[in-house]
Amino acid sequence: MTTSQKYFTERIHPVTKLAIIVDALLAEGASARAALRGAQISEEDLRSPVTRISINQTLDIYRNAISITKDPFFGYHTGLKVHLSAYGLYGFAILSSRNFRQTFNFAIKYHDLADPLVSIAYDETDRLGIWSVIPLENPSIESSLYRFIVELQFGIHISLHRDVMGSGFGINSACFTYKHPQLAKSYPNEFGCPVTFSQQRNQITFEKHWLDDVPEYGNERSYALTLKMCDELLAELQSTRGFNGQVRRILMTNLGRNMNASSVASRLETTPRTLRRRLRDQGLTFRQILDELRAEVGSRYLRDTDMSIEDIAHALGFSDAANFRHAFRRWTNNSPQQFRESQARRSRIVKP
Repeated sequence: MTTSQKYFTERIHPVTKLAIIVDALLAEGASARAALRGAQISEEDLRSPVTRISINQTLDIYRNAISITKDPFFGYHTGLKVHLSAYGLYGFAILSSRNFRQTFNFAIKYHDLADPLVSIAYDETDRLGIWSVIPLENPSIESSLYRFIVELQFGIHISLHRDVMGSGFGINSACFTYKHPQLAKSYPNEFGCPVTFSQQRNQITFEKHWLDDVPEYGNERSYALTLKMCDELLAELQSTRGFNGQVRRILMTNLGRNMNASSVASRLETTPRTLRRRLRDQGLTFRQILDELRAEVGSRYLRDTDMSIEDIAHALGFSDAANFRHAFRRWTNNSPQQFRESQARRSRIVKP
């Protein structure tokens, strides 16, 4: 079993968000049995605060939603229904933060408490704030599921911004890594802004003037108390999930920056020697985890986007396209071009 397979089967994540998705399906007229098919979880489990599920169980329900719903933007629309109250201590800490940049820093650091399927990153230009959404990579995540995960998170991001900044919050633009879907022309109307596809990052932007206001419910004492409890929860989660999961998430968020063991160790506040020892205790190496991620992400870029080989190499942190081609052949026994052509042929075969 690979590191990603182990990570995807551990039952350590809360069930709150899945309950919202199932409720949205029930509102469409679907049965709970259909919504939960194959996930090995009952409707009673879905309502229990002590239930813990794996990423694979989450993906099973996401796939059910894709097959059941009649709404082509179900993921995005459901994300807009998710509010801070669904996130327990994580949500309360965001709500009690005293300024929005503090809120953003908290959201990034503690995002494991909210969603194990994506990492998030924040950046700014002179005028815009930029959120990036980086889904976890795994060969089992097909194109439609990847799109669902990204659009769900975009909806959640917008909803949570409105919870803390006001209902008038809106975004300036949205871009996606995947190719134009069938309903591409409907995206600007749904998102209320220009939308582009086949980009290197999944991103939404907004005007920075939203950061100038003071959070309405900010409270320094409440924030400090919830921050301490979130530290304890995060430490427990990361301990349960395993050290390799922490390494994997850091690499995934910074894949294009060619991070080495020393830079990852620094992020984990440990030494490279300790990092390698702890991975070795789990039968793993740093290079193994990095290669798995690069192979998974590179394969998806080749399959689902029109990015050039050079751009993919850059996005994966390679110094040039030649090094990427050599590594990809070592991982898959195919050149990037051969892989892309075989995936295109397969796509044409399965189309009705």
